[in-house]
Amino acid sequence: MHAMLDIHQRTLFFFWALAAFIVAQRVLELRLARRNTRIAVSRGAVEYGREHYFLFFVLHTGWMAGWIFESLAGSLRLNAAWSVFLGLFVAAEVLRYWAIFTLGIQWNTRIFILPGEKPVTSGPYRFIRHPNYVAVALELFAVPMIFDSWITAAVCTLANAALLIGIRIPEENRARTEQ
Repeated sequence: MHAMLDIHQRTLFFFWALAAFIVAQRVLELRLARRNTRIAVSRGAVEYGREHYFLFFVLHTGWMAGWIFESLAGSLRLNAAWSVFLGLFVAAEVLRYWAIFTLGIQWNTRIFILPGEKPVTSGPYRFIRHPNYVAVALELFAVPMIFDSWITAAVCTLANAALLIGIRIPEENRARTEQ
């Protein structure tokens, strides 16, 4: 019994530490995006897709609440392959931050286009057209799966794919062709 409590306590600590890390990460990224927005606007950038931005905010907030609730409602357990999903999350974070650092002040959670500015083709953009979207998609799937929260993983992964394929990427492509 003592060993079971110890395992549960470690799982609970890991769970809340990961949740706190992701919340802190999102808050810092929103601050960075706000700063980059000010810079972009001061340089004459035009925003596209403002009307759909809230859908991503709802998706990410729902994802966070979803895997936390589903995990706790399901007696908080690690998936049998939790280390694989954790590795996938770490790989996604490496890709995501590589994309963010490559874009520098051009990175944002919104779509800003500076007229005449060419798309970035260095860093991960040499290999993948939308590395940040790939990384976020992996994250939306992997984190809930660490804790066996497959409903949140499935629903949010599908919702993210629908938003990206149906709205966001076409809007970015349209913005690039209109510049």
